[in-house]
Amino acid sequence: MARISIASYAFYGLLREGKMDVFGYLESCRYRYGVQADIWNGMLPSTDEDYLHKVRDALDERELALANLCVDSAHVLDADPEKAGSNHRNALAHLRAAEILGARTVRIDAGGAFEAREFTEEQFDLLVERYREYCQWAYEHGFKIGPENHWGPERVPANMKRLIEAVDHPAFGVLLHIGGWHGPDAEHGDEYVLPWVMHTHIDWGITTRCLAEKMTLLREAGYEGYWGVEHHSGKNEYTEVAIQVARVRDVTEHWRQGLAF
Repeated sequence: MARISIASYAFYGLLREGKMDVFGYLESCRYRYGVQADIWNGMLPSTDEDYLHKVRDALDERELALANLCVDSAHVLDADPEKAGSNHRNALAHLRAAEILGARTVRIDAGGAFEAREFTEEQFDLLVERYREYCQWAYEHGFKIGPENHWGPERVPANMKRLIEAVDHPAFGVLLHIGGWHGPDAEHGDEYVLPWVMHTHIDWGITTRCLAEKMTLLREAGYEGYWGVEHHSGKNEYTEVAIQVARVRDVTEHWRQGLAF
């Protein structure tokens, strides 16, 4: 199979309606779409090890790689100290989950106010400390970890680049939500982080507007990870995800056959 994955968040509408669980999602990845897995933890009701081993068995049975484990409610920065502590414990639980599930990469966000554009120095120091801690576990267990540029100060390219350089760890990477930047350098945000991209999320807008251009930018920079399709409408998900997967696959087939766009 091509190095294409589908973020399980793409089916949050079906999940909400009780029409899909993680096992149905994995079945769809393997047999409906022929792609790899990218599990959002909102589709994992538990981090109990017995349950996680069942999910790992389902991955292995279908010969699926887990391109990414995308973890919500684990962001580092939160104004509520109790919430921040809970997030840290959740992050640690999902680091163990990533090991059991065989994740190639893990996304844990930086956090901060949703509309903020800068980290305070105190926040920045905590981020560096926490990510180095998480990175060491990831390094010892064979995967990469880092934030995604999709909310708060992590959407500002200069902030993300500064964080990458400060953490300075071989297991640190960026889940690049392609084009998901804010601020005066937003147009060039993808270029800021090219050397550190560990995984990608490609939304509907990128798929329909500038897909080949963006994928080629990453390929020419040496990116060898998975092309992660993510859908956000919560409606008609089976069909619309199929459209996105087909368009991503079309780009990879052009490359394979040496065809011009």
